Amino acid sequence: MTQNIFITGASSGLGMALARRYAAGGATLGLVGRRADALNELARSLPGAHQCYVLDVRDRAALHEAARDFIARCAGKVDAVVASAGISAGTLTGHTEDYAVFEAIFATNVLATMATFEPFIEPMRATRSGKLVGIASVAGVRGLPGAGAYSASKSAVVTYCESLRLELAESGVQVVTITPGYIKTAMTAHNPYRMPFLMEADDFALRAQQAIDRGASYTVIPWQMGVVAKLMRLLPNAVYDRLARNAPRKPRRPGSEG
Repeated sequence: MTQNIFITGASSGLGMALARRYAAGGATLGLVGRRADALNELARSLPGAHQCYVLDVRDRAALHEAARDFIARCAGKVDAVVASAGISAGTLTGHTEDYAVFEAIFATNVLATMATFEPFIEPMRATRSGKLVGIASVAGVRGLPGAGAYSASKSAVVTYCESLRLELAESGVQVVTITPGYIKTAMTAHNPYRMPFLMEADDFALRAQQAIDRGASYTVIPWQMGVVAKLMRLLPNAVYDRLARNAPRKPRRPGSEG
């Protein structure tokens, strides 16, 4: 049976890689992104017919309109919703101009994830099926110097998705949290430091699809970064502070996906 998949952040990065992966398997896609040219080019390159929605995920009304249209086209049966849109930038609280960057990162990475899921919950409850997929980051495991907004936003995605998973536990709707390490995308291209276990986006998409299809509640990709994440959680603050104090920092300029 053909799957119906709704993906935000589809005009670049992880969202685009997941779109290619699902389309190759015969899925029908709702593709959301800000850049019409990239989104339409992606749709033309994919097998099958797909629906494009050019919008900024921070526009909740436009996002909900797109969701309602896709739900109607799928006769109410949506198999998965992937909230992949995200932005990243280095931030320093002492720089007053970075407040606007904090706002943009939280609006895109956290509030838009909730707004993406919101219109699909009742249709999924009605069919007692479907998966809501949040894209977090290993950067959300512990706070990183110079990345307060991004780290906090991705930590929020993890705890939000966990809360939602518990809320929907008896509904038949599954909530999946995917936590990437370093994946080769336009976003990580701005990082001026070594990125351990750097993975190609297509390889990430394969492993993410496998995790989504099996309904895994929480998955770190690649697995090696899962080991790193567990070790980071176990470190006492004094030890972690010494290790992280002089860690390389994300540039104070925005990079984005979708």
